[in-house]
Amino acid sequence: MAQTARTLGELRRAGITAARSVKDEIRANLLRRLKDGGPVFPGVVGYDDTVVPQIVNALLSRHNFILLGLRGQAKSRILRSLTGLLDDEMPIVEGSEINDSPFAPISKFARERLAAAGDDTPIAWVGRDQRYVEKLATPDVTVADIIGDLDPIKAARGGHVLSDELTIHYGMLPRANRGIFALNELPDLAGKVQVGLFNIMQEGDVQIKGYPVRLALDVLLCFTANPEDYTARGKIITPLKDRIGSEVITHYPEDVALGVAITKAEAWTARDGMPVRVSPLLEELVERIAFEARDDKRIDRRSGVSQRMPITVMENVVSNAERRAVRLGESEIVPRLEDVYAALPAITGKLELEYEGELVGGAAIARELIRRAADATLRHHAPHAGTDDIVIWFDEGAALQVAEDANAKLLRSAFETVPGLVALVLEHDLAPSTDDGLTAFACELVLEALVARRKISRSDRGRYGRAQQEQGRRRRGGDVPPDAFEG
Repeated sequence: MAQTARTLGELRRAGITAARSVKDEIRANLLRRLKDGGPVFPGVVGYDDTVVPQIVNALLSRHNFILLGLRGQAKSRILRSLTGLLDDEMPIVEGSEINDSPFAPISKFARERLAAAGDDTPIAWVGRDQRYVEKLATPDVTVADIIGDLDPIKAARGGHVLSDELTIHYGMLPRANRGIFALNELPDLAGKVQVGLFNIMQEGDVQIKGYPVRLALDVLLCFTANPEDYTARGKIITPLKDRIGSEVITHYPEDVALGVAITKAEAWTARDGMPVRVSPLLEELVERIAFEARDDKRIDRRSGVSQRMPITVMENVVSNAERRAVRLGESEIVPRLEDVYAALPAITGKLELEYEGELVGGAAIARELIRRAADATLRHHAPHAGTDDIVIWFDEGAALQVAEDANAKLLRSAFETVPGLVALVLEHDLAPSTDDGLTAFACELVLEALVARRKISRSDRGRYGRAQQEQGRRRRGGDVPPDAFEG
């Protein structure tokens, strides 16, 4: 096999006499994957009909490209997935800092070594993951970071003059030679660094401390940017922008079901020792929180609401339910609505508020988002559900407070004291009739939806009562188990 070759001569005898460019390599492997019918970017959900075809076209066209989108739209994940389109291993001149091809070296080090050793030149093999270099652009990034700089220590140790190419300490871009170089948040990169980047892309040369250096790099360049940063906070210089072959627009999930699928794939919900059962209604509610936030005028739309929000919310929801299950000695983890409220820190930390939102406060907005998400979920599954009996019961002075430590069976028996509540849940198939935990959550969902509609009220401690009424009002409504509700 070619991978066993340790010298240039052995490589030639194995039938390898030339190296493909990295863009040709990616193109060939991509065509093979398309022919086999496998996913182009495994683990990336929701872009099959929008973003992925555009990226495929860019790669087949051998373009450098930029992903333009708000935070939390899987841009970095897509770029890192590109390594799957590289060959398993690639031969380089052993000792080369910039992955010189033994058939077309570009550094002085590799050229001299090949000239001296010929077919006995040692060969090393580089894996696909080592051929991916990623950098976050910030205003303090310098040309030396990206391209390189002269190294006086190298010059002294090797007895070279500073103008000698052998004195260069290569930056991140040359070290990505024959691979992929990904630069996140491109507009944040200083203009002079962008100029250096463009020169090396267009002309294959750059000046380092006044010395011209030819670097005909073979690299696929990929960039990301936020649309707001693209025009306001930073700027992409025109020659560089013109050199980027394709601009691909990313987006958030276009429907709730797709968002749920992404969150289920990404959220860590499997816990050691105890099974976890999450109601599909709760999964939808958590996703709808993000959808509601993206439409809220008090939240900065230019910043966006990351898809990481529902993922971390779901993880917090399961963790709070796990904590309760351990405390109560239960055999399984079944999240409830109270667990969604316990996940407020995973919501507020991901909301960039406008001035109006700052006046209201992140926590208050997050609670409102939860209620609106509950209402939207109920309307989706039971658009014509009759809730008059429930509202009348509370209007007559009844008030219920869900105890955090109530078990599912006791919780369900308590909800059964509210006229029509459990019957509504079962009539519209919101939960299996034999499952106390999921039935209890569905009942909570109905009550939260009524709070969102301002038919009833809810305190921050989970006490349901008559709309716009004092929370201390006396509870009414029959024999409610004291362990489940507090009056």
